[in-house]
Amino acid sequence: MSADDPIALGLPHRAPFVFVDAVVARTAGESAECVKKFPAATPFFAGHFPGTPLVPGVILVEALAQTAGLAAGQPGRSFRLTAIKAMKFPAAAGPDEEVRLHARKVAVVGGLWQFDVRAMVGERTVADGVVVLSEA
Repeated sequence: MSADDPIALGLPHRAPFVFVDAVVARTAGESAECVKKFPAATPFFAGHFPGTPLVPGVILVEALAQTAGLAAGQPGRSFRLTAIKAMKFPAAAGPDEEVRLHARKVAVVGGLWQFDVRAMVGERTVADGVVVLSEA
């Protein structure tokens, strides 16, 4: 496994529920930038939406939560998505587009970690909001 491999860096998810292909940059405990490309053959594109396939917003949110978990970067500690705040989807991500995922810690209160998150395709923001993770 390479240094950019999300599993090697502690992501607890496994196929088919890994929505991070590679970790581009990471400051453990603070921030992470990851990438994900959803191939056109991904099954959800057949029904979301026929003729105009889009990556579902819930999948983008999960990819952002996984990126936030990598940003938390606490060896031996596991995190779960606890809350989604003010998530917006100003543009769409489609098949075979590289989605850049960003997470930056803004607060920790008790066992709750809050992250500003953003997903981009090129210069387009496709998701933007806040996720809260809790220690499992």
